[in-house]
Amino acid sequence: MYDRLLIAVDGSDEATRAAERGLEFARTVDATVDVLSVIERKSLRLSRSADEKTRLHERGNAALEEIEALASEIGQPVTTTVIEGTPATGISDYAAERGADLIVVGRQGLTGLGKRLLGGVTERLLRRSDVPVFVVPTGAADATTDYSELLVPTDGSDTATLATEHGGAVARQYDSTVHVLNVVDLQAAGGAFDVGGLERDFVDRLEAEGEAVVEDAATEVGAVAPAVTTAVVRTSSFDGVAAGIREYVDETDIDFIVMGARGRSNLGRRVLGSVTTTLIRSVDVPILVVTQS
Repeated sequence: MYDRLLIAVDGSDEATRAAERGLEFARTVDATVDVLSVIERKSLRLSRSADEKTRLHERGNAALEEIEALASEIGQPVTTTVIEGTPATGISDYAAERGADLIVVGRQGLTGLGKRLLGGVTERLLRRSDVPVFVVPTGAADATTDYSELLVPTDGSDTATLATEHGGAVARQYDSTVHVLNVVDLQAAGGAFDVGGLERDFVDRLEAEGEAVVEDAATEVGAVAPAVTTAVVRTSSFDGVAAGIREYVDETDIDFIVMGARGRSNLGRRVLGSVTTTLIRSVDVPILVVTQS
């Protein structure tokens, strides 16, 4: 499923950590790797001299040289490029130009002028990219080939179903157990002031719908994954579905999350888009986000 990866870096420690993960992933799936550094046009406009602009380019090239060295250590060939532009647009356009199947980024990073880049860029990239995005958080462990416990949250949407396919592909490569999870959001179902008043029959129906959703997903992913387990959990947290997923990640020592963005819940309201953003900001395991226009 992944023949070409695009790794976007900006010279920050977070981006380097993400690149290490991306390089190991590429080696495992035998993918070609492009590494991209985008020099933000705004930074160039704010530069007061030709020397400052030159330093921005030098910093971009230095970031690429660092990744080239890391790639060389593990025997992974890479192609490197520096471009100027708006980072999220530049990354997504370059991914399309190169025919990338997956974009790898850090959750946070820094621009050449010392302000946060990849944090905001990552979220903007998720909103515009039709290519799946592999997001590596700041607190993630060092590069690893151990993704033995893989989580696929699902709400039954088309995007969640597409994410299940990606989860199966990753599980096949890493011999992972796939956890298929549906979270029943009692706050969303009953409203902020009605959580305690939900009828038991209504909650049972929500859980039954969740069971049907996870069983469908488990059947699909089970065709390729070594092992599959399912769960339906409730949450009454004001953080909604994200809180339920986060608790499950902690309780079961999940190594990797594969999920969709721009999904919809069984109740018809948007869920997985906002849930994905919340999780990216708050969990310390990598998330492969499958987007859909």
